Amino acid sequence: MSRSLRAELLAWLLLPLAAVVAFNGWTLRRDATRTADLITDRTLLASARVIAEQVKESDGRIESLIPPSALEMFASPDREKVIYRVLSPSGELIAGFPDVVEPPKPPQGLEPAYYEGQFRTEPVRAVALAQPVISKVEGGNALVIVATTLHGRDRLVGEIWQNSLRDQLVLVGIAALLALLGLRRGLAPLLRLRDELRNRDPESLAALDRKHVQGEIRPVIDALNHALERVRAYILLQRRFVADASHQLRTPLAVLKTQIAMARRDDDPRLRHEALSAIEGGIDNMGRLVNQLLTLARAEPGGAALRKEPLDFGVIARDVLEGLGVIAFDREIDLSFEAPDAPVPIHGHVTLLRELMSNLVENALRHIPEGGSVAVRLTASDRGILLVVEDNGPGIQEADRNRVFERFHRLAPATVEGTGLGLAIVKEIVAAHDGTIALMETQPPPGLRVEVRLPAATGETPPA
Repeated sequence: MSRSLRAELLAWLLLPLAAVVAFNGWTLRRDATRTADLITDRTLLASARVIAEQVKESDGRIESLIPPSALEMFASPDREKVIYRVLSPSGELIAGFPDVVEPPKPPQGLEPAYYEGQFRTEPVRAVALAQPVISKVEGGNALVIVATTLHGRDRLVGEIWQNSLRDQLVLVGIAALLALLGLRRGLAPLLRLRDELRNRDPESLAALDRKHVQGEIRPVIDALNHALERVRAYILLQRRFVADASHQLRTPLAVLKTQIAMARRDDDPRLRHEALSAIEGGIDNMGRLVNQLLTLARAEPGGAALRKEPLDFGVIARDVLEGLGVIAFDREIDLSFEAPDAPVPIHGHVTLLRELMSNLVENALRHIPEGGSVAVRLTASDRGILLVVEDNGPGIQEADRNRVFERFHRLAPATVEGTGLGLAIVKEIVAAHDGTIALMETQPPPGLRVEVRLPAATGETPPA
């Protein structure tokens, strides 16, 4: 089930608001009850005082007349029952109902005492008021009690509470409508972005416009633009690889086809053997070219993701140099290697690092005259790893030192067969490991010195 951002935002806005309304409903009910009790108490007190004013001595007796106005105060459509009781200072019933509930505590002084009770089967609210009586026979305070049923009070509480709650709900509804309109307007840039992505040309990888969107959406557009840039880089890489491969494989394939045709025409076993040997050599060269192209594609930024791991660069260098010792021996080249006895930790891709060493040292071995020397030195420090490959060959002119890193570029005259990819591969591998490479002249010249600087691994122990 798909989730709606608009619905979630609206819920996060309205649910807390609904909780606030529920709390306000409870407080409104409490306040409405207090208001209705206050109105009822004022009416009870006014009625009790009117009755109390009529308590007096007449012919040696304490009497109380009940004015109609004292009861008319409670006139309402609810037909409230008004119950009263007047007691003399001695506690004798002067007027009213004898079973009207008395207050839990007598009134203190002349202050009225409000309380709730029950008259027969109905709940009532009452007030008790002490009224001083001047009498030669029976002096003291008479007690006036006035009570009323709660039908009107309850109706008033309901009206006040319902009206206030209705206003609250109306405000919530208005807030919900305004929030919905605000969300619709606020989410408009996202909807426009959705429509733009839906309607754009499937082959278009142009960056999305981020000028007319809110700041919170810009990181999303930046991430999309970054993803589009990576896709564009992958496509360019693929096209470049296909172009390089087709360019370099077309000629060897044509040569192989010609050699096969010649082998078919020749009846002489010796000539046919030479043709087959040439075909075998061509296949070996093509295999080496394909491997170098694949290595180059893997090392390029945006190529296959490099799975780096803790390694000992010293072990890798020794293994590669042992494999190249045959070339040095055949060409009578003095190949030397210096490295620390301790491990040289690096975080890298083992296959690419082996290819890095192999290309640098093999280039030096194949491009210097027989009887020359190649020195390989590996050092490590807190600043990183330094790999130096130095030979006493003819070197490279300063004007050509940058061009030798270009693909398929070969120095003229080319005295050694090659694809022109060796140093291009080295450059990409160094870049993939966040390093640098520099070519310079040896001291004393002639000769070539290659320096490769790579970051050392920190906090990781390479495998033994």
